[in-house]
Amino acid sequence: MKPWQIATGLGALGLLGVAVWLFDPLPVPQPRAEAVSTAAGYQVDIVRDQWGTPHIYGRTDADTAFGLAYAHAEDDFETIQEVIAATRGTLARYRGAGAAPTDYIAGLVGVWPAIEAKYETEIPADVRAAAAAYADGLNLYAAQHPHARWAGLTPFTGQDVVAGFVFKTPFFYGLDTTLLSLFGEERTAGLALDPAPGRQAWLPAPRTMAERGSNAFAIAPQRSTDGRTRLVINSHQPMTGPVAWYEAHIVSDEGLDVTGGVFPGTPFILHGFNAHLGWANTVSAQDLVDVYQLTRHPTDKSLYKLDGDWVPFSQGTVKIRVKLFGPFAFTAKRPLLHSAHGPVIEADHGTYAVRYAGMGEVGQLEQYYRLNQARTLDEFMAAMALNAIPAFNYIYADQEGHIGMIHNAKYPNRLAGWDWSEDLPGDRSDLIWQDYLPFSLVPKLMNPQSGFVFEANNTPFTATDGPDNLQAEDFPAFMGLQTNQTNRALRLVQLTDGMTPLGRDDVLALKFDTGYAPNSAAAEVVAAVLAHPWPDDPDIQAALDHLRAWNFMTDKENRHAALGVLTTIETVTAPLTGKPAPAPATAFEAAIRYLARHHGRLDPEWGAVSRLVRGPLSLPVDGAPDTLRAIYPAEIGDDGVMEAAAGDTWMAVVEWDAAGAQTAQLIHNFGSATLDDTSPHYADQAPLFAAKKWRPALRDEAMIRATGRTYRPQDAN
Repeated sequence: MKPWQIATGLGALGLLGVAVWLFDPLPVPQPRAEAVSTAAGYQVDIVRDQWGTPHIYGRTDADTAFGLAYAHAEDDFETIQEVIAATRGTLARYRGAGAAPTDYIAGLVGVWPAIEAKYETEIPADVRAAAAAYADGLNLYAAQHPHARWAGLTPFTGQDVVAGFVFKTPFFYGLDTTLLSLFGEERTAGLALDPAPGRQAWLPAPRTMAERGSNAFAIAPQRSTDGRTRLVINSHQPMTGPVAWYEAHIVSDEGLDVTGGVFPGTPFILHGFNAHLGWANTVSAQDLVDVYQLTRHPTDKSLYKLDGDWVPFSQGTVKIRVKLFGPFAFTAKRPLLHSAHGPVIEADHGTYAVRYAGMGEVGQLEQYYRLNQARTLDEFMAAMALNAIPAFNYIYADQEGHIGMIHNAKYPNRLAGWDWSEDLPGDRSDLIWQDYLPFSLVPKLMNPQSGFVFEANNTPFTATDGPDNLQAEDFPAFMGLQTNQTNRALRLVQLTDGMTPLGRDDVLALKFDTGYAPNSAAAEVVAAVLAHPWPDDPDIQAALDHLRAWNFMTDKENRHAALGVLTTIETVTAPLTGKPAPAPATAFEAAIRYLARHHGRLDPEWGAVSRLVRGPLSLPVDGAPDTLRAIYPAEIGDDGVMEAAAGDTWMAVVEWDAAGAQTAQLIHNFGSATLDDTSPHYADQAPLFAAKKWRPALRDEAMIRATGRTYRPQDAN
């Protein structure tokens, strides 16, 4: 055999070896017969109303979970599958290398060890039944629509459903931000020093706190012009994707009758209302994540120092399967270390351990279930006292006229005196907190004197416009309670006085307010621009006069808002993006150039720039980042348009009259058909949303069945 033939043969063998090594076919999907057989045990009707909203009627609560899963899958199966793959730590097998960090984090925070250890023992049987039913609904849909399912992902399980809460909920209060900062090129947080006498010192610690938006109001009968109790539910979320709101109404013969919003993968209403009460959530920004700087042994890196001794890390491995093509995938192995504090991150600038609220917590779904079941304030508070949901503020109202705010969190019971916003020394076991403060110590403001309570991602110490706000000195510093004020909170304080009665129109005027407060970040940027020593250039002076005339409102007809918002937006959104804002003068000049290039003028109507876009539909929309009418673009578009991507999405106004009778109105930013652009419900609510109009909440079964389209999942195909 000639040398070139030998080389060719060896090369072929090498390629074959690589192919064998990378060959990683996905599992065989669940047989259709198995999914269909399991589904036969559920008794549920889905009724789609004129807006395509699903009303789920089941014999049991588990039946409704089954039906909700099926209905949501009809509208957004792709996102549900993406959520489950991410929760399993297998997203990179489907999405490629870009998803590898997500899979690594799922392994790092120990989602599945917690599920394996606690699913059967700590989750009640009725919750497990609902989780399993939701998974069965997804399995039936997958069996009926094999072209839509991701290969190898079925069967879905109840464990997948619970694991989704374990994985996702800590990210709402900023765990992801902390983890990403540790993976960065340098660590900017200082080290907290021992507060004992003689060792008091404070180092600057610039850290980005990623704020998420949301508004919520509740008005008691005594503050209303018509004696009604009102609740405004107004979470700010992305308009599409894994944490976008999907509206549903679930009803069972066991007592559930709840309308509200869910995320892909959730079998119960996350916030909404029943006939007796309702609640709205806003994301909170308490300090619930602690970072410890570890000291590793100089020669044996498997050891770290704790209380003067060298102790071993717990070690493991996460396998990340990265999609290549077809049945081939590359499997990357990454070590996992855990210390007594929690998961460990090895970075170029040091080794850190992270401890956070809700580590290993698996009870979130149970708490949401109990909130769905609650009919009285006492039952609602009993559900909240489960204290399994690690964060989120709650604004509450009910038919009895009770209102309130709960600055909810699993608050670590930390050692007093330390600055827990800094990194902590990792060599002291007394700094490794072991439990949480009881729910009785969670900040709450119930039935305030003014009859008005609100939350706009602000400090809990301004939750009402009356005299009885909570006081910071009544809570220990180690709780890390939120202290910031958003523009939305500043604006609410500006627009209310604690006394003037508020009717429905007044409440909606607050909700849809488009302004920036005089002491807001936007106002500070404008003041800096106007104070800048500009050259005596007529074009610049004309632009300055135009900016000076801005009233800080962002209604869509406003002809000063485009220059104002483009000048201030990067400063206003810096807490969200983590990106340093440009100097005010630089931002102003960029805004002038942008408007000249794309609109040929400084004064286009704001609605020509700010648009709600869905397929071929493009509508002017008022509001802007951090206004009460919250509209956030994904980017400043290179076509002169800033498309709404987040902010106001699914919203509700719920009312009870003096006799306890309820009325409610709702709206969604697009419609119930999340991904199907051929559906009439793909964008049918968008014109109402852009015009700040509502549709009635349908809750009467006879009327819904008389006018809607009814079907059983088992009969659909």
